[in-house]
Amino acid sequence: MKKKGLVIICLMLVLALALPLMSGCTSTPPEGKVYKIGIVQIVTHPALDAAREGFIKAMADEGFVEGVNVKYDQRNANGDMSIAATIADKFVSEKVDLILAIATPIAQACAAATTDIPIVFSCVTDPVAAQIVDSWEKPGGNISGVSDWADVATQIKLIKEICPDVAVLGTIYNAGEVNSAVQIEELRKCASGLGITKIEERSVATSADVMTAALSLEGVDAMWIPTDNTVASAYDPVVSACEDMKIPLFGADVAIVEKGAIATPGINYYYQGEQSGKMAVRILRGESPDSISVEKCEMTDLYVNPTAAERIGITIPQSVMDRATKIIE
Repeated sequence: MKKKGLVIICLMLVLALALPLMSGCTSTPPEGKVYKIGIVQIVTHPALDAAREGFIKAMADEGFVEGVNVKYDQRNANGDMSIAATIADKFVSEKVDLILAIATPIAQACAAATTDIPIVFSCVTDPVAAQIVDSWEKPGGNISGVSDWADVATQIKLIKEICPDVAVLGTIYNAGEVNSAVQIEELRKCASGLGITKIEERSVATSADVMTAALSLEGVDAMWIPTDNTVASAYDPVVSACEDMKIPLFGADVAIVEKGAIATPGINYYYQGEQSGKMAVRILRGESPDSISVEKCEMTDLYVNPTAAERIGITIPQSVMDRATKIIE
C-alpha cells in the first residue's frame, strides 16, 4: 500500500509540473525580470507603424507590459541601410532579449548582426527569397516571423473589375528590395492570364526618383504599386501625378488608398503586428525560433476610395463597394 501511495504522489507531481506546458505556455513573465526589446523599422510609414503598435499591444495582452516588465528601444533607419546595420549592432552589444525587425531590409540587417539573439520579423514579403530563413516551415537559426505576402493575382483581378479595359499596366518599385522584386515577378507571371497585355516597369533607387518615374508612365491604362518601402515614402507624388494624368492608381498597401489610390484588397498591418507579438511571447517563454514556422497574414481588408475614383472620372462598381471593409471618404 505504501508503495502504491508513493506512485500516486509521484504521478501527481509529474502532472503538476506538466500542466503549464500542456496549457500552451501561458505562464506569466518571471517576477522582477525586465525584458529589453529592440524594435527597428526601415522607414516611417502607416503600415509599418501599425505593425509596431500591434506588436506592443499583443505583448501587453500577454503580460509583457512596457514600463512594468518590458523596456522598448524603438529605432528607425529612415531608409538608410548603414543606419540599419548600426542599430542592429547596437541591439547586439546591449544584449537585448529579442529584436522586432520591421520590413525586409531591416530583417536582413538584423539577421546579419546576430545568430544568438532571437529575432521576430514583420512586414517581410518573402523571407526565403530574402535569405532570412531556410524555409517557411522550418526557418532554422534564431529568426522567424510574419509575412505580409499579398496575392498579386487577387489585386490585379480587382483592377480589372473596376477598370475592365485596362491592358497596359504601369508599376514603380525599387529593384534592390527583394520583397518588391518577388511581387513584380508574380505580376509578370499572372498578368497575361488576367488580360494585361503589357507591363511598363520603372525602377527607382530613392524616394526622390519616384515622381519622375510616375510622370514617365503617362499613357498607361492604370498604375499598380507593390508593397515597396522606397515608393511608400513617396506616395503623395505618385497620387498627384496619376490624378494629373487621369490614370487610375491601385496598390498592394491599404495606406496608398488612404492617400488617394482607388482601391486594394490587402492585409491589416495592425493585426500582423499582433501576430508578431504573439510569436515573440512564445519565444520569450522558451520556444526556439527555429521551430516556429513563418506565418502569413490573411488578406481580410478591402479598402476603396470612391472620391479618388471620381476625381479621374471612374465609378467604383456597387459589387466592389458592397464588399469593402473600409470606404475612404
